[in-house]
Amino acid sequence: MTMINLRGLGFQFAEPLFANLNLTIGPGDRIGLVAANGRGKSTLLRCLAGEVEPVSGVITRSRGLRAGYVAQEIPPAFLGLTFRALVQQALLDPSEDWRVDVALDELDVPLEFRGRLLRELSGGWQRLAMLARAWASEPDLLLLDEPTNHLDLSRIGKLQGWLQALPREFPVVIASHDRAFLDEVTNRTLFLRAEKSVVFALPFTQARTALAEVDAADARRFENDMAKAQQLRKQAAKLKNIGINSGSDLLITKTKQLKDRADKIEEAARPSFLDRSAGAIKLGNSGTHAKALVTLDDALIATPDGALLFKTGKLWIERGDRIVVLGKNGVGKTQLVRAVHAAFGGPGAIRVSPSVVLGYSDQGLSQLADRDTPAGVISARFDVGDQAARTMLAGVGVNVDMQAGPTGKLSGGQKARLAMLVLRLTRPNFYLLDEPTNHLDIAGQEALEGELLANGAACLLVSHDRSFVRNVGNRFWLIEGKRLREVEGAEGFFKGEMG
Repeated sequence: MTMINLRGLGFQFAEPLFANLNLTIGPGDRIGLVAANGRGKSTLLRCLAGEVEPVSGVITRSRGLRAGYVAQEIPPAFLGLTFRALVQQALLDPSEDWRVDVALDELDVPLEFRGRLLRELSGGWQRLAMLARAWASEPDLLLLDEPTNHLDLSRIGKLQGWLQALPREFPVVIASHDRAFLDEVTNRTLFLRAEKSVVFALPFTQARTALAEVDAADARRFENDMAKAQQLRKQAAKLKNIGINSGSDLLITKTKQLKDRADKIEEAARPSFLDRSAGAIKLGNSGTHAKALVTLDDALIATPDGALLFKTGKLWIERGDRIVVLGKNGVGKTQLVRAVHAAFGGPGAIRVSPSVVLGYSDQGLSQLADRDTPAGVISARFDVGDQAARTMLAGVGVNVDMQAGPTGKLSGGQKARLAMLVLRLTRPNFYLLDEPTNHLDIAGQEALEGELLANGAACLLVSHDRSFVRNVGNRFWLIEGKRLREVEGAEGFFKGEMG
C-alpha cells in the first residue's frame, strides 16, 4: 500500500532545488534523505508534511494520513511550555493523557525534565521534546529533519534504538548528515539532486557505493557521446571540403545531416553529477619541530562558576596526534577545549610549545561575530587582497551578495565553511576543534576528514559524529569519574561499555 506518492515533484527558489522527483513511500520504508547543505532536504520534508506546496508535480497521500513532522528548529511559541505540556498539546483525545507518559518513557526522558520549560533545556532535549510531541499525535509516519543535531553520543544511541524498535511496517523519512546513524536506521536512500535524484533500496554506505557506480557510468556515457559527436563533426568537415571542391550537392546535404546528428547527441548528453561543495574545505599545516605541542600536567578543569569537573593527569599531544575527547554530556569535554585554548594566553598547568600555531573552532562558531561581514572577517585577519578574498568566499559557498552582509545572516552550513576557510588561511600546525562537523553536510564532513588526515597537523577534537571519530582519531581520551585517561579506542564508548 502506497502512503505517499510523488510524481514529477519540483521546487525552486533562486535556482532549482530538485525537479522531476518520483518517489513512493509505503509501509516498512525507512528512507534516508541525503543532499548538500541548502539543496532541498528540509523543503522536501515540508512538502511531504503538507506545510508548503511544490512548484511543480503532484503529491498524493492516502486518505486520512497523519504525518508526524519534526523540524530542525523549535517554534519560539513553544519555548514557554513545559516538556510535558508541549507533548500533551498534540493528543488527538485530551482524555488520553496516559499517552504523554508512554511517549516520554519510550524516549527515556527523566522525570525531572518533564516539568521544566523548554527554554531551560538544551537544544538536544528540545529536539526530543518535539519528537515526543510528534509521536504522541499517533502519526502514520514520521518525517525527521536532522534528528541527531545537538544530541550527544548516548542520546543518539538511544534515539537509534527507539527507531529500530518501532513496528517493522512503520515508515520514517529522515534527513541527516550523520552517516553512522543513517546506516543503522534506514533501508532506502534518496540522493536529492537538482536535475536527477537517485534512490536505492539500501542504507547510506551501501547506497553511496551504488551511486558512485551510477555516476561513473554516466561519466563514461557522457564522454562516449561527446567523442561520438566530435567524430561526426570531423567527418562533416571533411565532406564539406570535398563537396565544395567537387560541387556535389549530395555531399553538402550529407554534411548537414552529420552536423544535425552531432547536435542531437550533444543536446541529449548530460554530464555526470559534480558535487562542488566537497572541494570548498581545505586545510594546511605550517609545520613544527617541537615533539610535544601541548602538555597537560594535572590541570584542574572546572565549570565557568568554578566547580571541579576533573583532573587531566599527565598527558601530552605530539606531532601527528589526532586526539578525540570522549565522555557523556556535562562531564567537561568543551571545558577541556576551552582550557587548552586559554593556555595559549599564558603559562599554567597546560603548557603550549612556542612554535605551535593554533587553529580554533568551537561548536557555536563564536570566533565569527554575527555583526562582522564575511568579507571583513577575511580582509581584517589576512593579507590576501579584496579580489582574492571574494573568490575564496565564493568558493566556500558565500556568494558575492552575501559577502558584505552580516555573518549572522548566513546559514549554519555557510558559517561552518567560512570557519574552515579562516582555519586554512591561519595555516595552523595544531587544530583545536569542538564539534567541527556541526552544520557540515556529508561532502563537507568527508572533505574535512581528508584534510585532517592528509596535512599531518595535530588536533584535539570533540565530536558526536561516530563516522568522523572513527575516520579521524588515532588517540582517544575519556573523561570518566572526574578524571581524564587514555583509552584504546572509541568503540567501547559508542556501545555504552565505558563513560
